[in-house]
Amino acid sequence: MSLQSVFDRAKEENRAAFIGYFPVGFPTVEDSIRIMQAMVDGGVEILEVGWPYSDPLMDGPTIQKATDIALKNGVTSNDVFNAVASVVDTGAEVAVMSYWNLIERLGIEKFVENLKNAGGSATITPDLTPDEAQMWMEVTSRESLDRIFLIAPASSDERIKLVGDSSRGFIYAASLMGVTGERSALSSQAENLVTRARRSTNLPISVGLGISTANNVREVAAYADGVIVGSAFVRIVLNASTIDEAIIQVRRLAQEMREATYK
Repeated sequence: MSLQSVFDRAKEENRAAFIGYFPVGFPTVEDSIRIMQAMVDGGVEILEVGWPYSDPLMDGPTIQKATDIALKNGVTSNDVFNAVASVVDTGAEVAVMSYWNLIERLGIEKFVENLKNAGGSATITPDLTPDEAQMWMEVTSRESLDRIFLIAPASSDERIKLVGDSSRGFIYAASLMGVTGERSALSSQAENLVTRARRSTNLPISVGLGISTANNVREVAAYADGVIVGSAFVRIVLNASTIDEAIIQVRRLAQEMREATYK
């Protein structure tokens, strides 16, 4: 299996691929893995395993609250790779979402080796641009690890082409300028961004940020190759009275959203 195979299967079924995000260590390492497994049970095909970071520039208040708890719990890089392996065992493809400083601190070679050994398929680096990623691209190309860069509504056509030429797996299209989090309505900028990106790349394009309901998923699935949901799952866990209740609700939301991915 590979990220590409997920998008190929979704295309054959006339739907968008369903991608979910959840941070390791929230509310505990063990419980975060149970939540991720429930997301896959509900229909998530690519799981973004979040590596908590103390200065998460792209994360909104919901995910920040969760990652703060994870950091207070002392989450480690080994916890991240163990979570990857546990989710890979469910049959889903796994990408680590990490800020660049964490990878650089661990060491690029060591990070890639550990991720490959855990069965991970890709890494999403929200704060790393292709201009500054020569060593990263060399190592990931050599080790056949997909690397995912981001584009946003303010990205120039030249920037979008550079990201398309530099990425492997898919392109992450941020639906708006800002941080992650649930929104009452999606920005119309997202569809225009996907249209612009298709002019310069054949890679699948997945849209994230602000997608919190099945209706949001249905709207994005009409024009994107993949739909990314994160804060909506985190909010459930923040608000649930017990972890068992959270798991039931997370699985149910994933099922509803997966059904909404059909075009």
